[in-house]
Amino acid sequence: MEQKVIIFCGAASAGKTGVISRLTNSIRQSGETAALCKIDCLKTGDASLYDKLGFPYTIALSEDVCPDHFLVSNLQELINWGAGLNARYLLIETAGLCHRCSPATKHTISVCVIDATASLSAPEKLGPMLLTADIVAITKIDLVSQAEREIIAYNIRQLNPGATVVCADCVSGYGIAILWREILVMPAYTADADDRLRHTMPAAVCSYCIGERRIGVKYQQGVVKKIFADGGGLC
Repeated sequence: MEQKVIIFCGAASAGKTGVISRLTNSIRQSGETAALCKIDCLKTGDASLYDKLGFPYTIALSEDVCPDHFLVSNLQELINWGAGLNARYLLIETAGLCHRCSPATKHTISVCVIDATASLSAPEKLGPMLLTADIVAITKIDLVSQAEREIIAYNIRQLNPGATVVCADCVSGYGIAILWREILVMPAYTADADDRLRHTMPAAVCSYCIGERRIGVKYQQGVVKKIFADGGGLC
């Protein structure tokens, strides 16, 4: 059975869970099957919300590992899990932290969720997760003016001309039908193809990645980037 794998990324509290919650209504009304995954860092209170959505779900905490690295390391297992449930749609919500990561791969569908109340310059700070997205969903549009909404959408299109920009209100459900139609026309996951990340991950292999807590040059190993060169000037 063909499966569509949709990864929802974005800054904390941007409205990713709200978009997924509304989108599951569209999936249910279409008579389709779905499986859901929520990846968070240290703690999440979304289990009760996911439980109400009526689809199989799993919640995982990345704890000491970057949540996007954690997702990519477990993506194939999650896809196999969804396929084992005969889920036509696999919706994965990742916490995201530094905005330098993008867990999207070439054969998944990438939805970047951005909060309209953040700032007009917020899109350019999201990095690869926005630049490589198939769809950018602007949430909380009821809290900004029409002019602000259009400026944000314009800025997004300047950064990622190939993405579809959807304005969505998770309270009323406005815009979710448009998001659903966009997902419907996108290709399913190609399981037998050589899937790859759309963008490289940060070079995060240093002493602190493996538990070092002491501060100072003599405790630092691996990939270390310094602000100042040896002579005191900026690198």
